[in-house]
Amino acid sequence: MAILSKIRERSMALILVIGLALFAFVLDPSSIQDFFNSSKVNTVGEVGGEVISRKDFSEALEAYKAQVGNGITDMQASKIVWDNLVREKIYQTQLSAAGITVGENDVWSALIENQSIKTDQRFLNAAGLFDEGKLKEFLALAKDDNTEVWNAWSNFMGQIKSGLETTTYNNLITAGVGASLKEGELQYLTDNTKITAQYVYVPYTTVADSLVTVTKSEIETYIKANPTSFKVDASTDIKYVKFDIVPTKEDEDAIKKEVADLLEDKDGVKGFKNTEFLSEFFADNGSDLALDNNYNFKNEVSAVIVEQVFKGKQGDVFGPYRDNGFFKISKINEVVQIPDSVKGAHILIPFVGSASASLDTKKTDVQVKKSIDSIFKLVRKDKKKFAEIADLVNVDGTKGKGGDIDWISVKAAYSLDKEFGDALFFSKKGDINIVKTKFGYHIIRVDESRNKQQAVKLATFGRKIEASQATENTIFQNAETFALALSNGAKFDDVVKEKGLSPQSAFNLKMLDETVPGIGNQREIVTWSHKKENEVGAYQRFDTNSGHVVAVITNKTFKGLMSAARATNTVRPILLNQKKAAIINKTMTGATLADIAKSTKQTVSTASAISMQSPIITAVGFEPKIVGAMYSAKENTLFNNVEGGKGVFAFVVTKREAPIALPNYDSYRNRLASTRKGQTGLMYDAIKEATEVVDNRGSFYGIE
Repeated sequence: MAILSKIRERSMALILVIGLALFAFVLDPSSIQDFFNSSKVNTVGEVGGEVISRKDFSEALEAYKAQVGNGITDMQASKIVWDNLVREKIYQTQLSAAGITVGENDVWSALIENQSIKTDQRFLNAAGLFDEGKLKEFLALAKDDNTEVWNAWSNFMGQIKSGLETTTYNNLITAGVGASLKEGELQYLTDNTKITAQYVYVPYTTVADSLVTVTKSEIETYIKANPTSFKVDASTDIKYVKFDIVPTKEDEDAIKKEVADLLEDKDGVKGFKNTEFLSEFFADNGSDLALDNNYNFKNEVSAVIVEQVFKGKQGDVFGPYRDNGFFKISKINEVVQIPDSVKGAHILIPFVGSASASLDTKKTDVQVKKSIDSIFKLVRKDKKKFAEIADLVNVDGTKGKGGDIDWISVKAAYSLDKEFGDALFFSKKGDINIVKTKFGYHIIRVDESRNKQQAVKLATFGRKIEASQATENTIFQNAETFALALSNGAKFDDVVKEKGLSPQSAFNLKMLDETVPGIGNQREIVTWSHKKENEVGAYQRFDTNSGHVVAVITNKTFKGLMSAARATNTVRPILLNQKKAAIINKTMTGATLADIAKSTKQTVSTASAISMQSPIITAVGFEPKIVGAMYSAKENTLFNNVEGGKGVFAFVVTKREAPIALPNYDSYRNRLASTRKGQTGLMYDAIKEATEVVDNRGSFYGIE
């Protein structure tokens, strides 16, 4: 009765749980397992049994993307973050097993020794020295008042900790890795011992492929016997047809006419030839190119019109002409003779509201003008005084350089400010002028100029050559018609042939790939091809940046060992050679090399001065297995049926020349020790190989 009473008390909770589970099952039967398996829902993977939760992975991913900005794709960031988390877990486990912990004090010590921290202006005292207290105060305030800043610093300190763990473990390993003098001596002997041998070589090619059969089951057996070499991740193969949206001849003609119609005045509105207000003209008529107010030299003008332009005069108009995906019209606004670069110096004083003003800027425009006039009188005839004052007052990168702006090009100068550019490029050598720019007041001195030549200001209006809406609709309809044929049961290849299309294939698309060969970044297609409900033969239409794609799944490879079909190209040559070797071995009969040469219809050859350092046999090529066998073989003893990379060998080592003994083998010992200590990457790979790593990131990105 007590049990029945408890069941009644909790009946509503049980009904709710069962109801939710059944509802999930109706939507997706597999989800009932997920419902009662919170670990599957909340984990992205495991490293040696230790869970990497979705929360930890998500936070690490967001922190990393915030750190690197937009210069990396989601999947690239995912791989880097996953690899870092796996590495971190592995090293933490190894250090824990060794009884070593990287603590807060270790992280703090590394933080305050970081050069970028020690030189950060925020953490310097009045004497310009690093103040640990200021850093502590900054972090305390960030933790209380600025979550975003604190998270960034927490991530940075986490990276320091991870780096310390890696370094600590590697140092522990390398501290115990070295080499003895005896090992150094052995390495010296191995590298420099010269071997002379006579041999008979029977190439595998002497047995025709038609005499040997390799079966599917033999390939499968080989794969199972060598699993490490044939592990594969889940992948898919697809076929697809692209329906790119490209402008038709009619589209191009229409765009060209639209641009041509803008040249002349129309209905009282001035056209491109006569307008005095180019900025407004560009905006009102929807130019796809910005108005260029720069001076352009001959090599910077479109090759289509350059010769005409540099024979022309102000006001001349060119076009419409086709150039670089646009229909364009151009007009010469100015023709000048200027140098392509100028060397100079400046003194700059900002005023309140100018682009180079800081919180310390107090003077107004009028006050700075008075100061600059006074300075001008002091420096216009004294370069030494010019440099001294520039170093005293400048607020830009020329401070400490006497105001020297070095050589600057036309484009660079005018990109900063028009008045700044005019003062440099329309002045003579030795001129010193006062100029007001958006940065403040300058005293600009021109020291040198070079390559004076003709330049033009060329206004170029452009319309991008692109498909019309009607063309886009037609191409979309073509893609839809193709997909409809597949939905009606037609085969992909049959529809391709019927419509005269060009299919393409993409092989071995991994679950976390984002690029499809021939299409580009198409994460959506990769995700679709890996979803379990989309089996071989499933198809779909996708929109791309250039149009549409209709794709069909042609193969799915599941995580595990490579299939015999996919491994055939790798395994078949190996098994062929093994079977050919068995055939050749039966022919290599006799008590001497001469006998074996006669039985195999080959010749006895000599290999001289070969070594382990360079395992190449004359007339055969690279054969490390055979040279290794020769190195260990007893002299004047016949060795038969030795299988190499290119064929089967019989050989007799006739001479082994040891190198001259060295006074000591320190150099070889040190080289060995250095090589071993430098192989921490291989050490990590070995630990990782021995650690069970479960990667379920596919579920994080919506792929079961």
